[in-house]
Amino acid sequence: MAWGVPTPHAPRLQIMTEPLLETPFLRKLDRLALMTKRAMAGDIQGERRSPRRGSSVEFADFRPYTSGDDIRQIDWNLYARAERFYLKLFVAEEELSVHLLVDTSASMDWGSPNKLRYAREIAAAFGYVALSNLDRVSVSAFGAGPVPAQLPGVRGKRGAVPLFTFLQKLNAGTGGDSLAKACHLYMQRARTPGPLLLCSDLLDSGWKDALGALASRPFEITVMHILAPQELEPEMDGDYRLVDVEGGEPIEISADLELLRQYKANLAEWRSEVESFCVGRGMTYLPVNTSVPVEEFVLSQMRRRGVLR
Repeated sequence: MAWGVPTPHAPRLQIMTEPLLETPFLRKLDRLALMTKRAMAGDIQGERRSPRRGSSVEFADFRPYTSGDDIRQIDWNLYARAERFYLKLFVAEEELSVHLLVDTSASMDWGSPNKLRYAREIAAAFGYVALSNLDRVSVSAFGAGPVPAQLPGVRGKRGAVPLFTFLQKLNAGTGGDSLAKACHLYMQRARTPGPLLLCSDLLDSGWKDALGALASRPFEITVMHILAPQELEPEMDGDYRLVDVEGGEPIEISADLELLRQYKANLAEWRSEVESFCVGRGMTYLPVNTSVPVEEFVLSQMRRRGVLR
């Protein structure tokens, strides 16, 4: 955030906020859509195929006529062949309920580029694509307080402003619910399943319980495992005192080549374990390095992995 400087031509103090996503990037997002593995029933008519039967132009099936049905739906050509009344059914086009979960625990406010900033931008891009396709988007941020910050469902291009404003205001903090508790509570309260994007570094001992809770309902889950380059390729040499920003006792270490080799091996094993856990439960796992520009990650990797098209 930058403060404007009063001048004779600008007598008032102004506050200027850096946009979450640049306009050229938004234009590219306008051409994308969410990929869904299965049809999901929404609440109102939108632009997404639904398992329900409606009155769109795409034929779905026939069913026998019963008293009270709309006779305008009778297929008279089929009647001429079968001498029985059948109704023509069409695929309903309905909105999806898209869920964005953003981890705002203290560990996310770290790294260069910053992990929380990256998570906000990824969530903004994913949410904007959904809004462009008339889907409904809701956001829940957890980890910065006892009560998750929430944005109720917004829909359409007009929903982009409240979505971006909400995400821009998210700050990291301590004292919030654990990742597992937050995910359990969300699954209990979420009314309509749909695509769900989790943006987190998963630096929580209960990450398995958290992901297991998300998998307990028929959501289409994408896990964005966000880590900073300093976590992936630490450059350390000498004696250090490591302090956990989320609590716990400090640790004294002597960093050398062997310690860094073991750290990288453990990190690779952990990320592989997370990926296996996700794949085994039908989730899409995307490892994220915040050194990769958000636009490149969204337009390349998220499309290549079938999250967007």
